[in-house]
Amino acid sequence: ATAACGAAWQLGLIGPLPLLAALVAEAAVGLAWRARVRAVVQAVDRPGRELALLAALLARIEREPVQAPRLVALRRALDTDGQPPSQRIARLERLVTLLDARRNQFFAPLAPLLLWQTQCALAIEAWRAVCGTAIARWCDALADFEALAALAGYAFEQPDDPFPELLDGPARLEGTALGHPLLPAARCVRNDVRLGPDCAALVISGSNMSGKSTLLRTLGVNAVLAQAGAPVRARALRLTPLAVGTSMRVADSLQTGTSRFYAEIQRLKLLVDLSRGALPLCFLLDEILHGTNSHDRRLGAEAVVRGLVARGAIGCITTHDLSLAGIAEALAPRAANVHFEDHLENGAMRFDYRMRPGVVQHSNALELMRAVGLEV
Repeated sequence: ATAACGAAWQLGLIGPLPLLAALVAEAAVGLAWRARVRAVVQAVDRPGRELALLAALLARIEREPVQAPRLVALRRALDTDGQPPSQRIARLERLVTLLDARRNQFFAPLAPLLLWQTQCALAIEAWRAVCGTAIARWCDALADFEALAALAGYAFEQPDDPFPELLDGPARLEGTALGHPLLPAARCVRNDVRLGPDCAALVISGSNMSGKSTLLRTLGVNAVLAQAGAPVRARALRLTPLAVGTSMRVADSLQTGTSRFYAEIQRLKLLVDLSRGALPLCFLLDEILHGTNSHDRRLGAEAVVRGLVARGAIGCITTHDLSLAGIAEALAPRAANVHFEDHLENGAMRFDYRMRPGVVQHSNALELMRAVGLEV
């Protein structure tokens, strides 16, 4: 109406009053809808940039023939009445593109006269009323397709990696020749690990860079892969369903005023709560409580591990503090000491990354400091 009145006024067919009346009506509508329009625009502004990619991914899935029951169920989650999800998302993407036209320097002066932002917001809101409830279902199905594609890609690229054997009964994880999937085969050193009712916890000692943390990551990633339905980097892996909980790479926070020690005990509290859940916990604790003195560390670590084991959890802790080796002795036979070691060869530290029974007998800290030029 405003455009027609403006054109008619310019042609001399009518006076300016109809145009002024249309502009006043537009202003009233714009002010009345301003809050709702702003909410719609803010909601679609940032995610709107990803809509073209989302439409393309959905279109690809819609084209693919599927036969496996799981994939058929996921495809069914994309079914809608009328247009397929890819076309519906593509329409939303076009509406967002039209909305963005208000920022064009040539069109911007005309946009307010046409109530452009309000009209686009109403069209987007109308789209949401029809399709909004299905978006979460579409995104969930797309996420599942992506996850399955990632697992299938790993299985295709690593044909020698076997699928695990899932067991019933008390918590158990028994791996033969376990390795980390991200390490190249030529560099990957594999170890056997047995955790279960007979030995629920391993206390892993060893020098710096000897492989303690890598072993924890190896256990965690293989346990997650196994329960996701993927192959594992091992000769064989048998395990019960487990909740995997870790305390690794915990850091302090200047923003929240949290020390590393406090951040770690908060993480340990989460793991203790997780051990009370429906699934047994597999705990992986790297350098447990190393932010406090040796006496408190030993008492606190033993109490935490004892409580976890008592609730049916299994897992490993690593440490440089040899006093923590007493935890395994206190919990024997439910716990055991193992270690990694190194040796000095031609002035350089050498590691074989092999896990051995017992407590490590020496440290390489001084040698490493001297190797970088520190006078110690």
